[in-house]
Amino acid sequence: MEIERLNPITSWSQRNLRRVRVVLIPVSIALAILLWEGLVRLTGFQAFILPGPGLVWQRFLQASADGSLLRHTLVTLSEVLVGLALGVSAATSLGYLLAKSPVVERLLAPYIVASQSVPVVAIAPLLIIWFGPGMFSKVLICALIVFFPVLVNTVVGLRSVPDELVDLMRSLRATRLQTVTHLEVPAALPVFLGGLRIGATLSVIGAVVGEFVGADRGLGFLVNVGRGQYDTALVFVAVFTLVALALGLYGVVVLIEGQLLSWQQRPE
Repeated sequence: MEIERLNPITSWSQRNLRRVRVVLIPVSIALAILLWEGLVRLTGFQAFILPGPGLVWQRFLQASADGSLLRHTLVTLSEVLVGLALGVSAATSLGYLLAKSPVVERLLAPYIVASQSVPVVAIAPLLIIWFGPGMFSKVLICALIVFFPVLVNTVVGLRSVPDELVDLMRSLRATRLQTVTHLEVPAALPVFLGGLRIGATLSVIGAVVGEFVGADRGLGFLVNVGRGQYDTALVFVAVFTLVALALGLYGVVVLIEGQLLSWQQRPE
């Protein structure tokens, strides 16, 4: 009887907690805007140094009305999505090979780790020179920046599969494909999706880095235009749009994770 009386209280608390979480987001955004406006008024900076929220909003409406913001956003988004798909595909394929073959890991691991010591900003100009300022070079930069975190999480996830379960699948005479689909993939998914969260947000950085180095379209190009024309409000618009893209991609991965890992019981 006590458990039955506690259940309504627990569910009521959980519902209130969800409502508080939903309300906190707009409240925090409103506070940030108020602090921003207060900083502008307090310091008295010129608009080309620090524009106020009102000026940025007006510039956003102007860029939206003439179609330039949507056009550049679609370019960056296409680069991000293709680069993310390419990087994830290469990372999961190689990650599976490294996890299953110690010999391949000893051969390739030093080169993979060493490649991460070179900043993508330093590699981007070379890729622009080799492949031109078109979309392909930006896709490669996105793929490179996504590759390593997804690769590491794929290897860690596959190696986290208990040996006892592998032996059980062998005792049941499961085929290699059955072992992969019914054991290794489900067991590695939580860790893999954690790496995908990181890769999804980093892919936006990769596209912007490539557009900074050489491009005539995209949100990174829009930032360069605003910087060159001292149109700081336009820079803020482009930056906020990039933040929205990164948050959107992160949210999509979270939704996918919720669907694929619905079998896991998680505490509220």
